[in-house]
Amino acid sequence: MSLSQVNAFYEVLISDQVIYEQYFNKCCRRGIFASCHWDKTKIINFAATLGYTFNERELDQLWFESEATLSNDSLNLSAYG
Repeated sequence: MSLSQVNAFYEVLISDQVIYEQYFNKCCRRGIFASCHWDKTKIINFAATLGYTFNERELDQLWFESEATLSNDSLNLSAYG
């Protein structure tokens, strides 16, 4: 289990439209106003069908560290604007 597996999985999703559509249809539960609620267990299981092995903690780490990085980058850009 590794964070690199999560990264590799999301790289495949970004690069392959068919796989992304399968991921979206299997792992997203539609909510009010067409919002999407991602099911971590389904994501992990879907990734496993493609040969990727990671756990919920590693998935959270990618999701939330990426948000922090994007947020920090946005703050840094606004300081220069």
